[in-house]
Amino acid sequence: MFKKIGPGVLVAAAFVGPGTIAMCTLAGVRFGYALIWALLVSILATIALQGMAGRIGVVTQTGLVDVVRGELKNPWVKKLVIAVVLGAILIGNAAYEAGNIGGATLGLEQLFPQQQLMPFYPLLVGLFIFVLLWFSNYKILERIFVGLVALMGVCFVICALLTQPSILDILQGMFVPRLPEGSLLTVIALVGTTVVPYNLFLHASLVKEKWKSDNDLKAVKWDTAISIGLGGLVSLAILVTASAAPIDDVNNVLDMAKGLEPLFGKMAIYLMAVGLLAAGITSAITAALAAAFVVSSCFGWSGGMRDKRFKMVWSFVLFCGVFFLSFDIQLIQVIQFAQMANGMLLPIMAILLLWIVNRKSVMGLYKNTWIQNIIGIAIVGFSIFLGAKSIFKVIGWL
Repeated sequence: MFKKIGPGVLVAAAFVGPGTIAMCTLAGVRFGYALIWALLVSILATIALQGMAGRIGVVTQTGLVDVVRGELKNPWVKKLVIAVVLGAILIGNAAYEAGNIGGATLGLEQLFPQQQLMPFYPLLVGLFIFVLLWFSNYKILERIFVGLVALMGVCFVICALLTQPSILDILQGMFVPRLPEGSLLTVIALVGTTVVPYNLFLHASLVKEKWKSDNDLKAVKWDTAISIGLGGLVSLAILVTASAAPIDDVNNVLDMAKGLEPLFGKMAIYLMAVGLLAAGITSAITAALAAAFVVSSCFGWSGGMRDKRFKMVWSFVLFCGVFFLSFDIQLIQVIQFAQMANGMLLPIMAILLLWIVNRKSVMGLYKNTWIQNIIGIAIVGFSIFLGAKSIFKVIGWL
């Protein structure tokens, strides 16, 4: 069973980053178990979308951008889609990378609280990720990610178990949807941090590194469902832990840990710190890799992960994260552009995914069934809603 686990773990590690941890923490502190159903919906939507992306990657043995370029015949439409993809993924991931590295740095600061060393922690995290990416191939990265995700999962699940949660209350929150007053934006944010556009490109590119035959499609489905499901379990554990924290509000996950310290001692802070460190590192790696895969596909580079141009792209994204965090630079306009571009990209890619997996010329015998299409149409509608919300928020309509 575990030999089939692979690219899905990287996708799970990508969405269970500092942003998701923060939103799950806020949801738990403010609304208890009431929004667990939203987390469940987001995980199911992610499994469906990533499953389509993974299937395309195995059947075509190319990246998602390559397939889109080949299938879009109108040159203006093709150029527009490529421009949105490049803007959202390359610029967006470079802008958001500071948040990923910042999460890892926050965990490191709690584990080693030496004041004189703290200014160097972003650089230390960045150098660690650089060495890891520069000297690793896909198989090595896969094993490292399995270890980091397992470490992250164990830390957060232990924290949740320490709170002795009510299983019945959790099940009620999961299967009886409620929308407490003031919770709508939190619901949207929970889903938005889980259903991430760049993971579609990352997944399609990574599955062809591991699997080369249509006979491996069952393994892809297994890997996607189990890995993302485990990522959802980690998110659930964070929300459950936050629900038990005796505090009114939080700025980050370690505020929650400090709230639990009187009950469980320093262990709560250490577990949260290790989990946050692992989450920040894995998300920083996947964001950089996704940007490199997208740029390589857009420009037709064929050297794979060992190509120097590929390495230059992920190095650029990583450098931006370390630089912005080290000097506390807030590129508001760049971040707003990235939010706008991602708001456009999610529905565009959801529609293109659904279109591609229904094309017999691309997928052959492995095109969508009518049940998969019904699920896909529902997800496309939801992604349009999420994308519109992101755009309206940037322009000040929300």
